[in-house]
Amino acid sequence: MISPAIYSEIEQALGRRIVAIAPLSAANNAQIYRISFDDGITRVAKVAERGLDTEAWMLKYLRDKSPLPVPEVYHGNEHVIIMQFVYAESIIDYRIEGSAATQLAQLHAVTGEAYGMERDTLIGALTQPGGWDKDWAHFFAEKRLVYMARKALDENKIDTRMMAQIEKLAAKLPGILKNPQSPSLVHGDVWSGNMVVGHGTIAAYLDPAIYYADAEVELAFIRLFNTFSDSFFARYSELRPIRPGFHEERADIYNLYPLLVHTRLFGASYARKAQKILDKFS
Repeated sequence: MISPAIYSEIEQALGRRIVAIAPLSAANNAQIYRISFDDGITRVAKVAERGLDTEAWMLKYLRDKSPLPVPEVYHGNEHVIIMQFVYAESIIDYRIEGSAATQLAQLHAVTGEAYGMERDTLIGALTQPGGWDKDWAHFFAEKRLVYMARKALDENKIDTRMMAQIEKLAAKLPGILKNPQSPSLVHGDVWSGNMVVGHGTIAAYLDPAIYYADAEVELAFIRLFNTFSDSFFARYSELRPIRPGFHEERADIYNLYPLLVHTRLFGASYARKAQKILDKFS
């Protein structure tokens, strides 16, 4: 339950009196609540020990820099975010997948001058390094793949053999990830739990892990967790053609990163999936 200090902070920040609090869900060591106020307004409060200032910043960045629908943030700091409540009204079907393809293609049309981000961000509860790099293969190798693998090794989530394989693959990436797309803004964590469906579309995307990347990393993540079906990819490719070699090779390479993230968060089953990919490229 929300502590008295957070309760008071919410009321002071919004200038309203709370009349009801209902738990919604929990995610990444955070608790999420629906808050009703005395004037009939409803908001969402996300509460955690730390890290929510970064999440609030990412949501505001997406809202300011892109057309992607994300909740408006009314108040945010390290331990609480107060944001817009978005009603969920339907389930994902092929029409909604087509709408999502359009939304994400529009997001990926937002481009930068280099790959990365101006500051560290988060993926789930884990730090995702920022900084800028003109070389996509170098950025992905060092700031994503090798970085996350070293953290996993330090936590004894992978062994030295897997680490050596990852470093060996990282050295090959300039020859594999040739001619990448321009740096595109990506959400970074598109799966069913991070979307609110309503009015025949995705009404809101939640819990971003943003940076500027080859947009294929977003598509690979979607494929890894079966977020959408083939109808999504068909519509997306009409708007932004998917280059040859993505499904056959690059998607697996890009998915090593979220698999290492999930290895750190959830354990060995994801390490085994990563190992299968590494063996494929050994």
